[in-house]
Amino acid sequence: MSEHIHKSHNKSLLLYHFVSPIKYRRKVLDDSVSATFREICLGIEERYEIHFLEIGLDGDHVHFLVQSVPSSALKKIIGAIKSITAKEIFRLLPEVKRMLWGGRFWTGGYYVNTVGQYANEEIIKKYLQNQGKSNYKGIHRNQLRLF
Repeated sequence: MSEHIHKSHNKSLLLYHFVSPIKYRRKVLDDSVSATFREICLGIEERYEIHFLEIGLDGDHVHFLVQSVPSSALKKIIGAIKSITAKEIFRLLPEVKRMLWGGRFWTGGYYVNTVGQYANEEIIKKYLQNQGKSNYKGIHRNQLRLF
């Protein structure tokens, strides 16, 4: 179960589930791209106050379960994740950019929900793990840690 993040003047437990489709709904995340994608996300964790609890691939879109701090606006969290992953995938694996014609990795939109509004963390994790029964591939699972 998730733990609160303790800072000098606040304590928070902010979990977000967001889903972002890949541009043109292309299925570009094969095993080698998935491994690189995971490493990029873990690098984001080291530089930003964003912790990935679950990352899962479901064919043409990616599910994220993340924890962050109140000073990080949700739009900026999602923007940072989408921007950095796209730039790094294209830099490290230029063949992916060719597969996506126009040079964009993500669509402009996304779905987001706070964990707890409709379900708790365990229910959301199970939901992510049961997406696309035959297509979903969890590439990262982790327990929460304090920042």
